[in-house]
Amino acid sequence: MSKLKIEKGASRIRRVPLKTTIDGTVADEIELMCQWSENDTSYVVNQLLRFALNQSEDFQQYKQSLENGSATATGRDQPRPLTVKPRPATLTVHSPEAEK
Repeated sequence: MSKLKIEKGASRIRRVPLKTTIDGTVADEIELMCQWSENDTSYVVNQLLRFALNQSEDFQQYKQSLENGSATATGRDQPRPLTVKPRPATLTVHSPEAEK
């Protein structure tokens, strides 16, 4: 299994705006990770998304099939804009104090 690596003090990269809404608990976790890693929010979100996309076997198979030529066969050789439909996320936090 791969591990997520967030390097302290991120380098600047080309950025594209992404219109989406993030659940409040997720936003709090991202803010905390930014403080911990001394990085800006954009870098942390990009690293998290990159990690999640690489972990999705179904998506990677689909991506590979597009790269193997089915993209041109279906007329999808032009890049499409990214559309993200926000889903509610549930975050469960385990606290040792809760067990007492």
